[in-house]
Order: sequence, then structure tokens, then C-alpha cells
Amino acid sequence: MLKTIGTTFSAAFLCTTLAVVSAIASPTVKDFSGNADYYANCYHGKKTASGALHDKTKFMAAHRTLPFGTKVRITHRKTKKQCVVVINDRGPFTADRVIDVSYAAAQELGIVSGSKMVDCEVIAED
Repeated sequence: MLKTIGTTFSAAFLCTTLAVVSAIASPTVKDFSGNADYYANCYHGKKTASGALHDKTKFMAAHRTLPFGTKVRITHRKTKKQCVVVINDRGPFTADRVIDVSYAAAQELGIVSGSKMVDCEVIAED
């Protein structure tokens, strides 16, 4: 029990309050939208931030903050084409994009002609 200015607080109350404040201060990203683009061919076979090698034939992606291993369903806003990617890299490092995907994912989404607007949904965190 803690005493503060004549008021007694239980440890459980303090822990609950801290948990709520923490959740509000750092929300988990679940859904996000913005432009997506894909990795250039020169990155094929190069090491990603997670340590895995980038493989343009696999469904992988880069996101700034999502944990490695997170699965994200990406939907092309205009065509409604979808794919599921696994986050294994950091980026994009430009403000006009929210996610970078492998060439295979870009083909599936129909975005190989350039950056397109997508909606993203976190479907599983590793």
C-alpha cells in the first residue's frame, strides 16, 4: 500500500492504471493504409533487417515498426486484389509509402507498374 497526500492506493490499482496509460500511449498497429511499392531486383538475395535473405519469389515485406514475423493482408484499394505477406525487413524509408513488398507480392497485387494505394490488416503477430 502506498500513501500519497492522505490517500491510500493499492498496488493493483497502480498496476491497472499504468497498464491503461501504457496501452493508450503506444497503440498496436492493426490496420493502416497508404502507398505500397516493391523491392528493386538488386535486393534479391541480400540480407534483410531480420537476418533473412530477401527472396523476390516469396511473399515478404518491409514495415517501419511491426515485429518481424507479423502477417499482413494487403488489399489493392482499386482492384481489390489481395495477398498475405510476412514482415521481415524495415522500411520503407520514404514518407510517401507505408509498406514495401517483394516482387511476388507486387505481382499478386498488380502493383508492378509503380506505387499504388493499399489497405493493410495485421492478421497475425509472431
